Amino acid sequence: MTKHQALIVDDEADIRELLHITLDQLGLKVWEAESVQQAITLLDSHQFDLCLTDMRMPGGDGMTLVDHIQRHCPQMPVAVITAHGNSDLAVEALKKGAFDFVSKPVQLTRLRTMVQTALQLRHDSRIPHTDESGLNGNSPVMINLRQQIARVARSQAPIFISGESGTGKELVARAIHYLGPRANGPFIPVNCGAIPAELMESEFFGHKRGSFTGAIQDKQGLFQAADGGTLFLDEVADLPIAMQVKLLRAIQEKSVRSIGSQDEKNIDVRILSATHKPLHNEVLSGTFREDLFYRINVIEIKVPPLRARREDIPELAQLFIAKFAKESATTAPKLSDDALKALIEYPFPGNVRELENTLERAFTLCTDGIITVHDLSLRALTAKATPQAPGISSGSGDYIPDAGLSIDDYLADIEREILVRVLEENRWNKTASAAKLGISFRQLRYKLQKLGID
Repeated sequence: MTKHQALIVDDEADIRELLHITLDQLGLKVWEAESVQQAITLLDSHQFDLCLTDMRMPGGDGMTLVDHIQRHCPQMPVAVITAHGNSDLAVEALKKGAFDFVSKPVQLTRLRTMVQTALQLRHDSRIPHTDESGLNGNSPVMINLRQQIARVARSQAPIFISGESGTGKELVARAIHYLGPRANGPFIPVNCGAIPAELMESEFFGHKRGSFTGAIQDKQGLFQAADGGTLFLDEVADLPIAMQVKLLRAIQEKSVRSIGSQDEKNIDVRILSATHKPLHNEVLSGTFREDLFYRINVIEIKVPPLRARREDIPELAQLFIAKFAKESATTAPKLSDDALKALIEYPFPGNVRELENTLERAFTLCTDGIITVHDLSLRALTAKATPQAPGISSGSGDYIPDAGLSIDDYLADIEREILVRVLEENRWNKTASAAKLGISFRQLRYKLQKLGID
């Protein structure tokens, strides 16, 4: 069997020798270059499976080599070696397409893990299949989204997934994970807004028995659970500042310390994060650390709202109806022409999640095997902005009161829409929803009873 071939580029002979020995022990055939120009010459005449390059060299830097590789052999992973603490340079290399980075002095365990991960990359850039990813639709924005996912899946760069609530940000994160070299590792999703602040450090990093009241046994944290795989931080904007500091350190150092432990444990985790909030605004307001923002937002993927891909609604509607029919072991009802037209024209402030919930309700209510407009129970919305509570993502629609509807009923409808949306965002966790809305749990319970929300 042909050996994998690796190219090492560094002007320091002792560094090249160390890397050469390490890669040789992993079963690779190793080539060396002491300058960028020598490396380019070798790249033009040989086919390599991996390249490791220093960033600071006389006569050229590693960034020039990263650019060359992206233009001429983009399927080959290239990792950069940076001076300790020079994380800005490493982040810039990741943005340009580098697979990953290691810092000097090189930790051999970390280097071996990175090399093994790089060699697991597929040589073909697979586009995620919609049946596998759930990212259905053939609109231009969805085709572009799936192409972006295929590109970033090959990298180990942190990815920030932005988009309104209900657009499918977790589906994007899962697709990135399962298309990449970590597909056989764990995918650990966590809703940052649903963890009480006092339990966050224990949830993320774990704790030792007896480290605090109630710690009756050792607990593994989310970082340790995701070791070798991907940690998906959903609603990352909801993290308190104190936790943001600890998270930043864990990402930078690639190690964590459980509460009550004196030892740090190295971790090999890829970080994906998401939020429906405009994170840049959170940075400007001081509620989100700027250094953490740039650390998790190396590459951003924007998930389009449903109103930006209305042509996908017929396909999505049929898929959801077929799914409900299969789950209930019944014949799938048909969607009337008027009902389909209403769905296409409706702005769906809750996006795909709202479309699914709407069709599930209609599936239950319909008679004679046909879903009508009446079964959909769509509220009267136009394409203006929805009134919203502070910090709550807005949809694209504005309530238009029906004839004879009082202002009290009109405002109650708006309040009901906001409450349901926040509850859905937090998977109907009322404690987290109350905190999101800035009200007490008792106030939320009263509002739910008053508005008849189960």
